[in-house]
Amino acid sequence: MSVAKKYLKTKDVCKVTFTVPAEEAKKVAVVGDFNNWKANKASALKKLKNGSFKGTFELPKESTYEFKYIIDGNYVNESEADRYQWNDFAGSENAVLVV
Repeated sequence: MSVAKKYLKTKDVCKVTFTVPAEEAKKVAVVGDFNNWKANKASALKKLKNGSFKGTFELPKESTYEFKYIIDGNYVNESEADRYQWNDFAGSENAVLVV
């Protein structure tokens, strides 16, 4: 799994690309503070020919977001997150993205 950040000079946003290698998976989405934890069409990652899932989102700069992947219904943390934070509501740690 990986997260790539590309800061734009012309906008106060960062393009964040999430990549999840999950050849056996049917559906992968990224949910978090930036999309109200909603797994829907907008949060779905596209399956590529190599079997990985990928999606890019524009997120406001100078913010911190908790997030997780949903892989075929199972919540999974990003292994390369900026850090992890305990979430009482989820009862587990969430990955944290610092933009």
